[in-house]
Amino acid sequence: MRLLLVLSALLATASAAPSYFSFSPSVGSGSGTSYTITGMGRITAVRTWEINNGRVYGIQLRYGTTWSLVAGYRSGTVKEIELFDDEFIVQISGKFAHYIESLMIVTNRGRSLIAGQPSGTTFNMYTIHPTAELRFLSGRYHGGLTSIASHWAVLSTSNGTAD
Repeated sequence: MRLLLVLSALLATASAAPSYFSFSPSVGSGSGTSYTITGMGRITAVRTWEINNGRVYGIQLRYGTTWSLVAGYRSGTVKEIELFDDEFIVQISGKFAHYIESLMIVTNRGRSLIAGQPSGTTFNMYTIHPTAELRFLSGRYHGGLTSIASHWAVLSTSNGTAD
């Protein structure tokens, strides 16, 4: 009985704690090879490739000074945004059909990177916690990005507390 009371108290405390993590489910057809782009620390830059002013062909994130592997392909026109100190990604919007047709990546300073052409169904991804930021991306690609999902969290400081 005592164990049941302790477990109930722990569950009540956990459910009352604020959520510092959130997930924006994938959009797009989701065919092809899966990818996950992740790294250590804050995202400091984003690079995309669009093909013939059309769909998004590839995406890459930089964590600190280290670039991730490319999700998709390095082909077409490159678009890039380098983030300032204490700048982070708070929103990913765009349009999709079979492929991710366009992406708009927005920072907490209101700056954005836009790639692709706006056609298809609109999507909008953002965190549920006011101080969280984009931590990693996942999805699939085949002849371009066919899906994208975003994962959000509050970045912990070096002493283990949330910013």
